[in-house]
Amino acid sequence: MFMRKKIFFLLLVFLLSLTFINTVFAEDTLPQAPTDPKTPPPVSGTVSLPNPLGKDNPTPQVLLGKIINYSLGLIGSLALVMFIYGGAVWMLSGGNQEQVAKGKNTLIWAAIGIVVIFTAYALVKFVLTAMTAAGT
Repeated sequence: MFMRKKIFFLLLVFLLSLTFINTVFAEDTLPQAPTDPKTPPPVSGTVSLPNPLGKDNPTPQVLLGKIINYSLGLIGSLALVMFIYGGAVWMLSGGNQEQVAKGKNTLIWAAIGIVVIFTAYALVKFVLTAMTAAGT
């Protein structure tokens, strides 16, 4: 039984790590070094860094909305994993009533968690909408 849990955990870690892989492509041309060491490198213009939060300066409401949307995506993914785990435990129980109960409880609590999260999202959206409408 311990080996099955260990294999499932390793498989889960492997699948989650696949979602966080970033590909980096390097530029294949290198700048040429100057022949005279006293000559400064050529300047090609000004240096600018793009705003990582967006093209314009976001207001706190926009920033909070982005944080809420990203966290909802993460929570939805976590709920999907819990649904899959609960279903797998139930299906692989082999008639063991303890495992069946564990799988059912996992599915029930995952569903309750989603309901709580979406209720909290609706409440926060309602309050923020009411605050912005009252402020204008």
